[in-house]
Amino acid sequence: MIASVTGTVQAVRLDAAVVEVGGVGMLVQATPATLAGLRVGQRATLHTSLVVREDSLTLFGFAEADEREVFEIVQTVSGVGPRLALAMLAVHSPDGLRRAVADEDYGALQRVPGIGRKGAQRIVLELGDRLGAPAPAAGGRAPVAAVGDHRDQVVEALVGLGWQARTAQEAVTTVLEGSTEPVGAGEVAGLLRAALRTLGGARG
Repeated sequence: MIASVTGTVQAVRLDAAVVEVGGVGMLVQATPATLAGLRVGQRATLHTSLVVREDSLTLFGFAEADEREVFEIVQTVSGVGPRLALAMLAVHSPDGLRRAVADEDYGALQRVPGIGRKGAQRIVLELGDRLGAPAPAAGGRAPVAAVGDHRDQVVEALVGLGWQARTAQEAVTTVLEGSTEPVGAGEVAGLLRAALRTLGGARG
């Protein structure tokens, strides 16, 4: 198994990045939050999970090892494959998923594209406490100005995922001006996840 890759980022696409490792460009599928933290020409380390199929080998990468662990655990649920597992981590942080499962928050799980009511119930039932307990919620909220520095970057990422520019801007504004979703100062990944969650709720 390829547990991690470290190398120079050659390209960043909407759903994947190419990382050069030992002269070989490795295509790594990743969440928008992970991709937002990569810069072409800079070195990066991604924690990876290799999914083997009869006709393909697909490498999935994550900024944190905890994300990779959750990615692999949720795939043990019936009907959850790597693409849906990746979508779950695009909308929720690992602890966000832990809280949703622990609290049997079906609504939170249904914000993930591809998960309906029955799917959410199955995830809660089959995962149980296998994800572990979520970390205590961090107190306080980051200053809006600090997070707002990344507004354009997050809006661009949302547009790349298929949302209209105006809709994306409104979602980011909602997060910055009053969402209860905690966002760390300067944390592009946190802001992007919060916006995706807001958009998911709007769709539902």
